[in-house]
Amino acid sequence: MPGTREEQARAGTAEAQGPVEIDPELARHIENKRTELLEKSDLHDALPPEVIEEAEQWTGDITSEVEAELETRTDLRDMTTWTTDPVDAQDFDDALSIEERDDEYVLWVHIADVTHYVIPDTKTWAAAIDRGNSIYLPGYTIHMLPRVLAESVCSLVPREDRLAHTVEMHLDKETLSYETIEIYKSVINSDERLTYTQCENRLDESDLPLHEECALAFELADQMHEQRKEDGSLVLNPRRDRAHTIIEESMLKANKAVTHELMWNRGVEAMYRVHPQPSPEEWDEALREIQELEGVSIPGDSWDDPRKAVNATLEQAPERQLGKIQWAVMKVMPRATYMNDPFGGHHALNFEIYGHFTSPIRRMSDLVNHWIVHTNDVPEDLVSLCDRASDRQKAAERCEREYRGFLQEVGLDPDAINNRGIEVLDEDE
Repeated sequence: MPGTREEQARAGTAEAQGPVEIDPELARHIENKRTELLEKSDLHDALPPEVIEEAEQWTGDITSEVEAELETRTDLRDMTTWTTDPVDAQDFDDALSIEERDDEYVLWVHIADVTHYVIPDTKTWAAAIDRGNSIYLPGYTIHMLPRVLAESVCSLVPREDRLAHTVEMHLDKETLSYETIEIYKSVINSDERLTYTQCENRLDESDLPLHEECALAFELADQMHEQRKEDGSLVLNPRRDRAHTIIEESMLKANKAVTHELMWNRGVEAMYRVHPQPSPEEWDEALREIQELEGVSIPGDSWDDPRKAVNATLEQAPERQLGKIQWAVMKVMPRATYMNDPFGGHHALNFEIYGHFTSPIRRMSDLVNHWIVHTNDVPEDLVSLCDRASDRQKAAERCEREYRGFLQEVGLDPDAINNRGIEVLDEDE
């Protein structure tokens, strides 16, 4: 991927446009609004000093801490590994490795081992439970964990040894089903940190590093994506680029593997992600609304399964109608919640069992599941933890939605800020 501003401009990247510029008065207005929205949702920006102090104990010599763990962990530092995240990402909690063998794909999803540093009965754990998740506002991040952990100690930064929790999946080439699943503590060293734009570039340019690995990862991810759709998984954004498809499908496969291991092989409670289905009447309402849109027609052979009907319609609908189709579905969809039992599974994904594991830096649910996987011990307050995670996610989503709406009201594009960052001009400029 081109590095200089001139090279980026030639490549036509969003990054080349530079940050979104605002004047100091607008910056103050935005800051005041952000504070107001956070208080409204009972969300907090600053962490207590004792939490920061506890977290900083790990910053002295990260290298020695990692080396001390090598005796009891699988050493994967020589394996080709990389991360792919948005251009403005500050924490990297998942990395990939992949191999193709005669009759199988082997996919490794390496997750930041946050629970090596953040464990129950510590101030940092309590703070993570209190926050519930990180909040990613356009141009502004409020970490669930202290920044030093989120962005440095735990983060899978490139060319640094880091502690990880690896999900190793051997997948049958024909069916893509799990032949074996192994979950273990590891040490990795990420070769490179790619943005989504850079990943797309690596897929196109055969002479660039990681081209073969990214190409193989997309080959597998594309097959997994098509299989999910065929199985009845709802895909509201069917036109995602290849880089997003790689990450989305790999994380879904890893999350599903972990929660199946917990439920079927261990029979333990965990923080499962449960998504109820709309009633038949609600689905009929959504499909009628979609069918009435100009230039949109639901294929006749897909009406029996509303999820497949929506997928098929989105595939051939005009671009201008995609948002209306998605909104018609979202209006009738119940909220997904965290529960200590998978119950009815995840309707939108059409997964019998599902839970979160791949983002422990930014989601409390994943952090708790890491602890359960590692110790095989379920926290006594698991039910209240599930309720807390559901509540905090709802509050964060509401805050993010209202903040994006406010930015649009003052003439700013939230997506442009996400892609390019924001810069406050000097008073004299």
